[in-house]
Amino acid sequence: MKVKDLFVLIGIIGIVLMMIVPIPIPLLDFLLIINISIALMIILVAMNTQEALQFSIFPSLLLITTLFRLALNVSTTRNILSHAEAGDVVRTFGSFVAQGNIVVGFVVFLILVLVQFIVITKGSERVAEVAARFTLDAMPGKQMSIDADLNAGLINEVQARERRQKIEREADFYGAMDGASKFVKGDAIAGIVILVINLIGGFIIGMTMKGMDFSEALQTFSILTIGDGLVSQIPALLISTAAGIIVTRASSEGNLGHDVTKQLTSQPKLLYIVAGTLVMLGIFTPIHWFTTFPIAGLLVFAGYKMQKNLEREAIKEEQLVEEQQIEEVRSPESVISLLQVDPIEFEFGYGLIPLADTQQGGDLLDRIILIRRQCALELGVVVPVIRIRDNIQLRPNEYIIKIKGNTVARGELLLNHYLAMSPGIDDDSIAGIETTEPAFGLPAIWIDEVTKERAELSGYTVVDPPSVVATHLTEVIKKHTHELLGRQETKALIDNVREAYPALVDDLIPSVLSIGDVQKVLAKLLKEKISVRDLVTILETLADYGAYTKDPEILTEYVRQSLSRQITQQYTSLGDSLKVITVGPSVEKKIADSVQQSDQGSYLALDPSSSQIIYHRVSEQVSKLIQSGQQPVILTSPTIRMYLRQLLERTLQDIPVLSYSELEPSVEIQSMGVVNL
Repeated sequence: MKVKDLFVLIGIIGIVLMMIVPIPIPLLDFLLIINISIALMIILVAMNTQEALQFSIFPSLLLITTLFRLALNVSTTRNILSHAEAGDVVRTFGSFVAQGNIVVGFVVFLILVLVQFIVITKGSERVAEVAARFTLDAMPGKQMSIDADLNAGLINEVQARERRQKIEREADFYGAMDGASKFVKGDAIAGIVILVINLIGGFIIGMTMKGMDFSEALQTFSILTIGDGLVSQIPALLISTAAGIIVTRASSEGNLGHDVTKQLTSQPKLLYIVAGTLVMLGIFTPIHWFTTFPIAGLLVFAGYKMQKNLEREAIKEEQLVEEQQIEEVRSPESVISLLQVDPIEFEFGYGLIPLADTQQGGDLLDRIILIRRQCALELGVVVPVIRIRDNIQLRPNEYIIKIKGNTVARGELLLNHYLAMSPGIDDDSIAGIETTEPAFGLPAIWIDEVTKERAELSGYTVVDPPSVVATHLTEVIKKHTHELLGRQETKALIDNVREAYPALVDDLIPSVLSIGDVQKVLAKLLKEKISVRDLVTILETLADYGAYTKDPEILTEYVRQSLSRQITQQYTSLGDSLKVITVGPSVEKKIADSVQQSDQGSYLALDPSSSQIIYHRVSEQVSKLIQSGQQPVILTSPTIRMYLRQLLERTLQDIPVLSYSELEPSVEIQSMGVVNL
């Protein structure tokens, strides 16, 4: 056992012995001064802690100091009743506070006891009780937050363990404080009882056993009783105040003194209001002006100095920020920030600033929020945040859309006009500026407000500029969603499924497929505009077939077959038939014979002349179907679907290619044309 541990044990045993063994008066004076010193040290430490756990020994220390104080009370009571004397400390406190008036001494003592018992102790007890309750109630949520940060990689195992230990220590501390506050409450009650015993018992002993007369006994034992009460209650009051500071202390960056001065001096203008109030009191009330004016002047001076200090600090902070920015530019690491590429960017010329400026009625930001929600519902992915900025290098009415730093679409708007698209039969009376609708490439005209109503009556589709931008941006995002879905985004989607289906995810990843394998399958689905919102079905299919093949092309075909109901409803309305272009046997055989196998998987090795013939035949059938107002869909056998898609995706990217196994048996299929060699 270390010396300091042995010293603490001896001290505890000595406190207990003090209640039994009489203590000489000189030693009692020494111990009383030590009691006052300990109380002062405790309150100073409590004021200089930044959070309660930095003084976690306080509940036990509160019990020890209370026991020490009660032991001193027993010793002083023994000396008062036995010898009518309790030492210089007790007599000095009694004589100095009472000032020869016993009633004043009693009143001061009772005020101290009431302040400690009713105000400080009761309040600290209530705060400790509430803090303990809320700390215990918040423990599950804090534990979940730590687990979430650990799973997200924001903290490591060591940091997570430290946080959990801190939560447990907080719960233990506030629970202990809730119980320890009862000791202070009992100590205040014991002080009142000891006061009555010293006064009545001493008065009786002085007159019956010491031979004192009434006035001498009253004077002697009253001073000793008051001194004993004060010398014990003042340290008790200090420790009770320390308990209140500890339980009401919120975690901060500084101690109590730092926080008080910082927060009270953060609003210097309020001191002017207080000073003005004091001046009004000095003028319009019987309070003399020479009492209020000096204090008001001091407050005005303090407010002025505080305001100047805040202004200087603000200037220093601005200079510091500028210096840091300059240093960042000069530092070699500053180039790293330039390597960051935003997933989606929307840039526009200065003439289109009203679209994004809410003060000018622009609602582009709100529309982008709706676009992200729409993509989440239709495609099942979370679109990254779209960065919006103006670009003076563009024409005033021009805008561009970038994917990963590369321009993929552009357009031009006239803010005070409307985009009108013809229903097929043009009205010569509808005149405007000819243009092309940016999202679908349809011919259109810009018309003014006067022509708008007449164009709507003529059957034109009339759209305002914000809607044109929103539609264009939505179509671009849908077209390039597969490029925006990386491994990190795939992991976020899988983690979302893991919350409800942990067994499915654990069975698939990483034992069967990696996150990269799943990402490739999802990207291929999105590239053909197949929603991945039903991620549970997709992962179930990958778990079933991933053990047999790792080829993303083949896995995608299995997933498409599992999503047959979704794909069928995507291309057919309820109860309607599906009009398709079928692939003839000659084309299917030609493609099937051209499939080659390699170590990296299978690929289509079709000669250029055959490829051109197939392109030409498919284009003819697609054109016929479009001219009749139908959505072209190509239908082929499951074995060659992915190869036919690879063949057509460069020239006919928007034409869906389906297989028979991807359609529900109940759907009616109408062949509108056949592709043959």
